[in-house]
Amino acid sequence: MIHIKRPHEVAAMRTSGKLLAEVIQAVREQLTPGVSTAELDALTEAEIVNRGARPAFKGYRVGRDVFPASLCASRNEQVVHGIPDDQPLEEGDLISLDFGLEYNGYFADSAFSAYLGSPPERVQELLDVTRDALYTAVSCATSGARVGDIGRRIQATCEAAGFGVVRNFVGHGIGRNLHEEPAVPNFGKRGTGVPLKPGMCIAIEPMVTMGSWRTATLGDRWTVVTQDGSLAAHFEHTVLVTTGEPEILTAL
Repeated sequence: MIHIKRPHEVAAMRTSGKLLAEVIQAVREQLTPGVSTAELDALTEAEIVNRGARPAFKGYRVGRDVFPASLCASRNEQVVHGIPDDQPLEEGDLISLDFGLEYNGYFADSAFSAYLGSPPERVQELLDVTRDALYTAVSCATSGARVGDIGRRIQATCEAAGFGVVRNFVGHGIGRNLHEEPAVPNFGKRGTGVPLKPGMCIAIEPMVTMGSWRTATLGDRWTVVTQDGSLAAHFEHTVLVTTGEPEILTAL
């Protein structure tokens, strides 16, 4: 069921989003060659717990599968849900970090991608276009618009630049649960899908590849990779639909 947040719930969502933005800033400052994603995961958990919150991803269950970490860390051809490990990051790695927390019963979710070192021109374009797709999609999240308007804007932005838009993983509603209705695809048709109403909170998260949009899941049953081995980028914000401009809850 789609949940319209009441004023006290909106205030709680703002608090959760602000805390997560602070966590992301602290982790981003430590993102350098030589650090492992396991170290970034430990830092993420410590920063979340120190704020009186709970990691949203650690222990997250899909059927019998339980995610083992507080941070999703997806390197190079990994799209989403990468499990942190002890392998140091190197110059030339493209890393996508996805964060989530729960504070006083309300969730926030956000992600970014970064390249370690000086990126080749096409890789920089991948990062720029994916980030731009997120923010142009946020601008569509207005009362009276539809979910399909968001997806179409992301798809048009990315495909016009020659990139692939992942189909089988999508954004989502968020609030008392990490994943709620409605699903928010990164592709679609204008004027279709669920209407957006003030008080709805959604996580918009374009997942974009340098090649085909098709993906596969590794044997760990979590890590999603591009089928063709091409690089992928992922940016995400938790967004509040209002009577006016959309409000990004996970931005400082």
